[in-house]
Amino acid sequence: MENIKIAITDDDALIVSLLQAYLHSVEGFEVLFTANEGSALLEQLEAVPVLPDVLILDLKMEGMDGLQVAEHMKAKYPSVSVIVVSSHYQRSFMGFMLKMGVAAFLPKGISPIDLVEIIRTVHSQGYYFQPDQVNALRDQISSKSPKPSLEQEDSLSDRETEVLRLICQQKTAKEIADALFTTQRTIEGHKSSLFAKTGAKNIAGLVIFAIQHGVIRVEELPLI
Repeated sequence: MENIKIAITDDDALIVSLLQAYLHSVEGFEVLFTANEGSALLEQLEAVPVLPDVLILDLKMEGMDGLQVAEHMKAKYPSVSVIVVSSHYQRSFMGFMLKMGVAAFLPKGISPIDLVEIIRTVHSQGYYFQPDQVNALRDQISSKSPKPSLEQEDSLSDRETEVLRLICQQKTAKEIADALFTTQRTIEGHKSSLFAKTGAKNIAGLVIFAIQHGVIRVEELPLI
């Protein structure tokens, strides 16, 4: 299997150095580059021949901050999963982070061992929620919110809805194919259709769509 390619952006040089050294030591991980602020990250993204799979991102930085970076990543580099690790962590920010396309939102005090597992989960499944974050999401997304109606030509088929539910339950394309007795290629086709119909740019966007349209309830989202 190919290494999980990682980029790190944080204005604390010591944290960057320590995190880079630690992740380099983990089998299956490769740190492509680091940056100390947002604009430097974007310059490197324009220059590198291969994009990272995962970006570990701080929020509060001089110049272009993490929120601006996350917004830019969602628009221009949706294939890169963004993990925000911040000393400004608050559960109440979780709904906003999800809408910004952030795949995981973590406090800076998280242990390196846990971070490694979360990186692997995000890379394979598309997002990661801590148990208390699911509770926060439940509070932030009202169960009484009206279900928006879709135009007929944009409505999801029954099979697409099944696939979307399984994506939200952190199933891989292979696991979904096995569960639905079809091929992985067929599931990838359904995923492409889901992105086109929902306007989502990444898995986090599909999760938001599924919650807002009643495909899945917040309390049904898996915990790790």
